[in-house]
Order: sequence, then C-alpha cells, then structure tokens
Amino acid sequence: MASSLDKLFGQADALRVLQAHAARLVRLEAELRACLPAHLADTCHVANLRGDELAIHCDSGAAAAKLRQAVPSVLQRLAERGASVVSIKVRVKPVAYGPPAPPPSQRKVSDDARRDMHALADSLPADSPVAAALRRLIDRSG
Repeated sequence: MASSLDKLFGQADALRVLQAHAARLVRLEAELRACLPAHLADTCHVANLRGDELAIHCDSGAAAAKLRQAVPSVLQRLAERGASVVSIKVRVKPVAYGPPAPPPSQRKVSDDARRDMHALADSLPADSPVAAALRRLIDRSG
C-alpha cells in the first residue's frame, strides 16, 4: 500500500493538472447551462475542452440540432461570461432508455435442499466465499 501512495504522491503534478481541468469543466458546465434555454440546458452537457474547442454531448439528435443552430449565440454568451472558447463541437450521446429491470425472482428451495446446503456450508472453512454465498442463498430463498 505504501508503494501505491508513493506512486500517487509522485504524480502530484499530473493530479493537479487533472483536477484543474475537471474544475474548469465544471465551471464551463455551469456557464453553458446559464447560456442555454431550459429545454436545452437539461439535455446538453460539457464533455471536454481541448485548447479552445468545447465538446458538448447532447442526449438526443433534436437537442444537438437545436444546439448547432445556437452555437454562434452560445459562443458570444460564453465570451461575455469570460470563457475562452472559440468553437463548439456537438455530439449526440443518447441516454440509455429502456424498460425497467424486472424484479428479481424469488428462489424457492426445498427443506431437504436447505438442510444439505447448510451442511455443506458448515463443512467449509468459516472464511470461505463459497460458504458465505451458500448462506446468502439460503437466507434469500426462505
């Protein structure tokens, strides 16, 4: 563990740069949200900043199209707020929508099987992961 900490502290300059970049992205996200109408602010997110090009991901193609039309005014508003962004790259990164996951099925284990699993779990070492898994299965199937 000490060597891991030594490596981490040895990379302090790299971590500071990364932390500063992340903080700048958070500030740009807030500035972007302030520059956009509410319907776009909720669906467009700052992805990265490389040089003076801001990458923005939109949740849908429609939001990306609207943002692309608004890029000139967004750049102007960002400049008025002190952000040094010259261009904006818009990409669609849709949110994964789908039906909710079905509830886990209730496991039914017969009394004989439960006894056998208890016996097997008791025969294994106390710190055995298999024994722990068997006990969880027995507890959840009752």
